[in-house]
Amino acid sequence: MSQIQLKDVSKKFGDTEVIPPLNLEIKDGEFVVFVGPSGCGKSTLLRLIAGLEDVSSGSILINGEDATKVSPAKRKLAMVFQSYALYPHMTVRKNIAFPLRMAGLSSAEQGKKVEDAAKVLNLSEYLDRKPGQLSGGQRQRVAIGRAIVREPQAFLFDEPLSNLDAALRVGMRVEISELHKRLATTMIYVTHDQIEAMTMADKIVVLQNGKIEQVGTPLELYRSPINTFVASFIGSPKMNIIEGPQASKHKSASIGVRPEHITISDSNGTWKGTIGVSEQLGSDTFFHVKCEFQDQSITVRAIGGLELAYGQTVFLTPEKEHLHRFDKDGLRIK
Repeated sequence: MSQIQLKDVSKKFGDTEVIPPLNLEIKDGEFVVFVGPSGCGKSTLLRLIAGLEDVSSGSILINGEDATKVSPAKRKLAMVFQSYALYPHMTVRKNIAFPLRMAGLSSAEQGKKVEDAAKVLNLSEYLDRKPGQLSGGQRQRVAIGRAIVREPQAFLFDEPLSNLDAALRVGMRVEISELHKRLATTMIYVTHDQIEAMTMADKIVVLQNGKIEQVGTPLELYRSPINTFVASFIGSPKMNIIEGPQASKHKSASIGVRPEHITISDSNGTWKGTIGVSEQLGSDTFFHVKCEFQDQSITVRAIGGLELAYGQTVFLTPEKEHLHRFDKDGLRIK
């Protein structure tokens, strides 16, 4: 396990600064997720920690020791990429054992470590198969197994589920979370999917344009977003951001309210609107309601299969205790 600290770390490509100086502490045994839109710098930041990119300034400490100039192999970190990068001509057993063979371990040591990793990942019955005979999820588990046998101080995951279909992603989210609990090892996970971040992380780092917008637990970010960017990015469906007279009434430039914190009625309420597209999910229904004071539709979440017709007049009432206020710069007003 390991503690990782970034002190005034920055990265430039030529004259372009993609990561301005930032500071971050990752505690021993934490599951930390870097999340943000494409191009926000999350993968670059992970590669800096891994040593696959050189920092332009600042320092990276692993367990209190400066690792800024240490080669990737000597940092004792294991990286799992979006692509499985398995050897197609090798069996699962040989793929997992590959880094051990390169390290010069005996056949007996290799066998023991591979068997142990396969048991943890439910791969024991697939050890003699080749990657082409496995599903996408199984191949990703093989890639993780190859990282486990190295017994790293920390695992680094770079969008490992992006190549999987929706059902497999859900299953692998659970598997990786359970793996973290069993191994009790520091894990850093990069994703653009805020649902992955919310469901897996102990701590989320929200990035935009290379800058850290906010760091906190999933519920801290959900309940107390520091600005409109975090408010809109964390949560599915995203928070409704409302400007103009409706916000002025609350002495703010904009207000935010989540879809589940709005009551919808066909008889009375605070805001009048008309039903647009409805998304029936069985357990929930998402209504996109058009109100005259808002260019964008307001999304409302109703529990159960509530049925309201397209074009029907409805009334919305936001829950006052769950309103978020933001100033002209998009920062939260406490």
